[in-house]
Amino acid sequence: MSVTMETNPGIDPEADGPVTDEVRGVRRKARAARFAQQQGALVVLVLLVVVMSFAYPTFASAASFSQIALQASFLAIVALGMTLVIFTGGIDLSVGSVFALGGVVAAWASQYGVVAAIVLPLVVCGAIGLVQGLIIARGGLPPFIVTLAGLLFARGLLLFVTDEGSVTNKVPTGSAFLRLARSELFGVRYTVWLVVVLVLVGVLVQTRTTYGATLLAIGSQEEAAVLMGMPVDRVKVMTYVVSGMCAGLAGLLTASYTASGVTTLGVGMELTAISAVVLGGTLLTGGAGSVVGTVVGVLLLQVIANLINRLGLTDSNWQAVTSGAVLLVVATSQQLLRRAQRV
Repeated sequence: MSVTMETNPGIDPEADGPVTDEVRGVRRKARAARFAQQQGALVVLVLLVVVMSFAYPTFASAASFSQIALQASFLAIVALGMTLVIFTGGIDLSVGSVFALGGVVAAWASQYGVVAAIVLPLVVCGAIGLVQGLIIARGGLPPFIVTLAGLLFARGLLLFVTDEGSVTNKVPTGSAFLRLARSELFGVRYTVWLVVVLVLVGVLVQTRTTYGATLLAIGSQEEAAVLMGMPVDRVKVMTYVVSGMCAGLAGLLTASYTASGVTTLGVGMELTAISAVVLGGTLLTGGAGSVVGTVVGVLLLQVIANLINRLGLTDSNWQAVTSGAVLLVVATSQQLLRRAQRV
């Protein structure tokens, strides 16, 4: 499902009028380009899963799919928040550092109970998003600069509270907080079910609320959205708060899974999240995209990572190379496909 508020200039291939061979050709090309942009990642994911199932018999197993879903769930939560930001034509480079900060705060707060371990990181990370949103919406500063500063601030705060990373907070043994990411329902981890719920909520928000319509309107033509009386500033601020809280939520779930607040996590995670969002069909320029597509993008990246490991390329640098290459190829492809749709 993909929604767009953009009006394409030039020939409208769906316009009424004489249907000539030239018009039919334009329509076919536009539809093919639209399908490739919106569903290309899903097609590649299905093909890759089929090929790997034949090449590696152990890949096509419930245990393997369950592990892939679990590993993808943490990134998916961050990427869903990033999706809303990119809908507006913005960017949030702080999510990786905020993710790590959320995990450290959750691990520290777990000594005071499960409620503190959940609420405190959400409040801290949401506050960072709030400050960034206010500066972007009310101050008019570019999101790239503001969130880059947020990245440095969150990482600096993380190092400050952990004495330059030398202190690792542990979750107490037997804490109920550990069950958040380790318990299962019908054989599926809670974190995976949480992603399913967030996706359903995201679809409803995108397609059935004025907030979702405003997100896409801002990304398409912000000045027009302002003239229409849409609450542009309020929606922007809210979106960065949601992005920060999503990063914090993923961080606290990671702390629950690892039973500690690892200070080195989240480095480069913002780029991986952006790659997943763009891979899922959301335009970097904003105005069009899909939360479902983002999850498909996350799963595709995770399957590619699984393939890299099976090929024996265990060096983490290969992950970074792959993410960078995927982002470059997909962003270029999106631009070409948009031109094809505009004829």
